[in-house]
Parts: sequence; structure tokens; C-alpha cells
Amino acid sequence: MTDNRALLKKYAMQFGTYMGIFWTLKFILIPLGFKIEFLFLLYFCLTCAVPIIGYFYLKAFRDRVFGGAISFGQACLFTLMMYMFASLLASVIHYVYFAFIDGGFIINEYTRMVQEVFNTTPGMDEQKEAIELVLDEAKSMTAIDITLQYLSLDIIFCSILSIPTALIGMRKRKATTNDVVNQ
Repeated sequence: MTDNRALLKKYAMQFGTYMGIFWTLKFILIPLGFKIEFLFLLYFCLTCAVPIIGYFYLKAFRDRVFGGAISFGQACLFTLMMYMFASLLASVIHYVYFAFIDGGFIINEYTRMVQEVFNTTPGMDEQKEAIELVLDEAKSMTAIDITLQYLSLDIIFCSILSIPTALIGMRKRKATTNDVVNQ
């Protein structure tokens, strides 16, 4: 049992690193998407691929360590840990980006986009005030605030995402003839 826990942690770190690198490359598409709109679509498609990639990592772990059979608890723990390690790696990249590279670019682009919508859509005075309050609050956030916000969202969504991934990836051990005779 202790061997399985050590292997679970090892593979969760390994596949979490791969997932974190994927998330980092995917994150690069956000600022680039403001200049090339197709990249926003690509970002969305890659985000939708995260649970599929998570399933394949779980399947690889299940087959390598457990010989093709894994319980729901083990599968859920593995995917949860994998997503947590990925979130931690991505958070480092988010902090570096927002502290040293962004300089307010993303929030300024969102503000510009919102202003364009307000200028072209009449009768949105109530929504305009509320959205401007949110944008003003976002402008006052530091790099660590933004990073912690991303980390919190990653943890929440990935905690939820680990349950269906584990349900799909779990497999019960097939009964063998020895199991039937021993009963």
C-alpha cells in the first residue's frame, strides 16, 4: 500500500508537470488573443481538452501502476493531485507574467473591449456602472492577487473536474478463475 502511495505521488507530480506546461503554453494564448482573435478560440478548445488529457494521464497511471484496475478513490486522488501540481506550476508562471511582463495589458484590453460594447449597445447604463466597478477593482489588484485568484479558480474547477475524470477512468479488477475457485 505504501508503494502505491509513493507511486501515486510520483506519477501525479510527473503528469501534473506535463499538465502545468500545457496550461502555461495555453495561457500564452490569452494576451496574444487580443491581437489575433483566432487564438482565443484555440485557447477555448485547448481548455476543453484538459479533462481529456487528464483522463489519458489517469489511464496511463492506472495501466502502469495498478495493472489496468483502479478504485474510484485512488483515481480521484491521483487526478486531484495531478491537477494541484499543475495548478502550482501554472501559478508560478502567472505570477512571473503579471509581475514582470503584463504591465496592465490584459485589464486594459478588457476595459477597451467593454467600452466598445457600451458604445455600440444603447440602454446599458445599469450594467455599465456595475462592470466599471468590477474593472476598477481588477485594476487595483497586484500580481500576487491575480495569481492567487487564478490558483483558487484552478483548485475549485479541478477539484470538481477530478470526480468525473475518476469515474470515467476507474476500472474494477476482473475476476479470474482463481478468484472464483477461492470463494
